[in-house]
Amino acid sequence: QVQLQESGPGLVKPSQTLSLTCTVSSGSITTNYYYWSWIRQPPGKGLEWIGYITYSGITYYSPSLKSRTSISRDTSKNQFTLQLSSVTPEDTAVYYCARVYYSDFFMDYWGKGTLVTVSS
Repeated sequence: QVQLQESGPGLVKPSQTLSLTCTVSSGSITTNYYYWSWIRQPPGKGLEWIGYITYSGITYYSPSLKSRTSISRDTSKNQFTLQLSSVTPEDTAVYYCARVYYSDFFMDYWGKGTLVTVSS
């Protein structure tokens, strides 16, 4: 069974860059037909898709976050990383990574999520 685990700082100061890593086990991030996504959920709000990186390394981002978002990967470590720049308190959320099947965008495996708070 595929497992995903988010890691990174739980507190980031305003204007700095949020950086999170998702480590994948029991499944390769280069396996055909799967994308690897970041999603977040601010306190008291719904889920918001941030973006994903495909099995071939192509990235797609939410239009509302595109200017501040970068997703990359390290295939040797089977990890993919989210960077969100110029953060504000509105970026405070639980951040999740998930696996996505390419044809229907169903997210079948999720990490447990990690809370990132933006505060000075």
